[in-house]
Amino acid sequence: MKKSLLAILLGSSMALAACGGDEEAAPEEEKEPATEETTEEAPAETADASAGQEVYNKSCMSCHGGNLEGGMGPALDKIGADKSKDDILGVIKNGQGQMPPNVVQGEDAEAVAEWLAAKK
Repeated sequence: MKKSLLAILLGSSMALAACGGDEEAAPEEEKEPATEETTEEAPAETADASAGQEVYNKSCMSCHGGNLEGGMGPALDKIGADKSKDDILGVIKNGQGQMPPNVVQGEDAEAVAEWLAAKK
């Protein structure tokens, strides 16, 4: 009895830790030096998309997969076809199934919800 209880507790704590993301960030992509062509401001959508993907890579990828294919959590590669940005934000804030609430918060939650809503 004690062994099974210990296994359940250990498994649950590992699942929660994995969904919370890893403090070690993935290596940053190499950036090209700014030139006259690249110094113009990028559209806001591009900035939001890259911010959303960055948050996903840091906090969500361990459960939902590097290519949104799923793993411990469900696949998110076509989540925007079923859920709006507000629906996705609600899941992020309130949790669902084994996903704990508030894995990411504030602007990070907004950015990842917008990025995922575009996945159709």
